[in-house]
Amino acid sequence: MRFMMLMIPKGYESAAPGTMPDPEAVKTMMQYNESLQKAGVLLDLNGLHPPSTGARVIFEGGRSRVVEGPFPGLKEVLGGYWMINVKSREEAVEWASRCPSVGDATIEIRQVQEFEEFPEAVQKAASGFKEMQARAA
Repeated sequence: MRFMMLMIPKGYESAAPGTMPDPEAVKTMMQYNESLQKAGVLLDLNGLHPPSTGARVIFEGGRSRVVEGPFPGLKEVLGGYWMINVKSREEAVEWASRCPSVGDATIEIRQVQEFEEFPEAVQKAASGFKEMQARAA
């Protein structure tokens, strides 16, 4: 089962462009990342720049509009993610609980919705999806 662990660091919603993590925090996090890798569960991981450097495309009434960051009023934003492959939701929670988060943070755990879980009509509508995933990897 694939799960995405989403890091939501408190205060990152107002981080200035160019904000970088503390080297000691990164060193500690790398030890955790290495433990995920050594256990054979790590599929992917990345950190994200602050939302102040991002953009949002908002769809309303069939039209899109772009809003440039920062985004006032946000209370939680993603700071990074891990994609892991484990046997159960409980194992994903266990791995997230081991994270050496510095400061106040939340890790949200979300199971990846596998193609085979969709009803036949949805699979038919998404024909070519698996091939697209394979080419994207």
